[in-house]
Amino acid sequence: MNQILDKDPLEQAMRDYERVGDALKYLGDRWRDRPNYAEAAEHVGLSPHHFHRVFSRWAGVTPKRYVDALAHADAREALDAGASVLDAALDAGLSAPGRLHDLFIAHESTTPGDAKRKGDGLTFTWGAAPTPFGEGLFLVAPRGLSALGFVDGGDRDAAFADLRARYPAAAYARDDAEARAWAERIFVHGGPLPLALYGTPWQRQVWKALIAIPPGETSTYGAVAETMNDPKASRAVGAAVGRNPVSWLIPCHRVLARDGRLTGYHWGVDRKRAMLTFEQELVAARGAA
Repeated sequence: MNQILDKDPLEQAMRDYERVGDALKYLGDRWRDRPNYAEAAEHVGLSPHHFHRVFSRWAGVTPKRYVDALAHADAREALDAGASVLDAALDAGLSAPGRLHDLFIAHESTTPGDAKRKGDGLTFTWGAAPTPFGEGLFLVAPRGLSALGFVDGGDRDAAFADLRARYPAAAYARDDAEARAWAERIFVHGGPLPLALYGTPWQRQVWKALIAIPPGETSTYGAVAETMNDPKASRAVGAAVGRNPVSWLIPCHRVLARDGRLTGYHWGVDRKRAMLTFEQELVAARGAA
């Protein structure tokens, strides 16, 4: 990722995200009206030149190409087919801001009793670190990463409370350096990533099904249920998806409503949109390499 990021790649990516996430929503809501890019730049507090540079660096496409992709693709049909609405803009092998190494996720075995005890007997290390999708909070168990969430509005206490509520009986020790090491491992260097998933057997089954959705593609709750040989369980799948503790790595952002809407994401629809955009660009970069 060094091509797009300054000396501190995570800090730069986080700063870009704070503006680009808002810009993606602004342009996505107005693409039918062919939005004025100077107004979009003003909306996110940047000059037109800086807006163009920051957007292109983070998303891998210019604002105009992004809007053109939305304007020339039937988003609903594309999503129903499992494709991204950005395919039209990215299938020409556009130069990418960088490349992440493939993520190899090893699932540490946990028992149903681990989930029922709500973390009793465990000590989690937690901390904050920058990510390409805003400030992240990381919860690390002795056997691997157990949670990755995000801070919105600078309210780190609320974000931590959200993660802690998943394991209320555990003990917690803060270590931002450890969190930073995990952030770099996930978003910069890549490599094996052990996850310690303390959920019910059903939840873990759904979370593993999410990982099977290829990067750059999307699915629906019903389709995920079908892969688990239980096509009537879409509502139960939705509940398990909503309980996913590890954002990005367990890609619940790839699951859409049946009609293709970006709904039901625990860390916000705007962040879900940004993740899909970012991920599609990475897929295009790998294809062009």
